[in-house]
Amino acid sequence: MAIRTIQFLAVIVTALTLIPAGAHLAVLPNKIGLSQADYFTVQGIYRGWAILGWLWPSALLLNSLLAFLVRSQSGSSWLAACAALCFALMLVIFVLWTLPANQTTENWTTVPANWEALRRQWEFSHAANTAIAFVALSLSTLSALSWRPEAP
Repeated sequence: MAIRTIQFLAVIVTALTLIPAGAHLAVLPNKIGLSQADYFTVQGIYRGWAILGWLWPSALLLNSLLAFLVRSQSGSSWLAACAALCFALMLVIFVLWTLPANQTTENWTTVPANWEALRRQWEFSHAANTAIAFVALSLSTLSALSWRPEAP
C-alpha cells in the first residue's frame, strides 16, 4: 500500500508541475514580442507564483523515493529515477537561466539595458522546463503502470 500511495503522489505532484509550466508556454507566443512597458506589466501576473516552485523539489523527492521503493523491479525503478532526474535538470535550468533574469530585473520591476535578452532567457528556460516536466510526467506514470506487486 505504501508503494501505491507514493506512486499516486509522485504522478499527481509531477502532473501539477505542468500547470504553471504549461501556462508559461501557452503565453510565450503572445508575450515574446511585447514592448518593454507591456512586457513588464504582464510579468506582474506572476507575483506569488514562487510558492509553486515547491512542486519541483517535491516531485524530485517523491520520484526518488518511488525509485527506491520499487528498486526490486529495475524497469519501474529506472523510470522513476529518470523522472527525478528531470526535476534535477529543471532546477539546474532555473538556477542558471531563470533565476538570474529574475534577479537582474528585480522580478521584472527594474529595466536593465539587456532586458530583451533576459526576456528570451526567461521565456525559453520556462519553455524547456515545460517540455522536461512533460517527459517527467510520462516517466513517472510509466513507472507506476509498469510496477507489479510481488506475490506474498
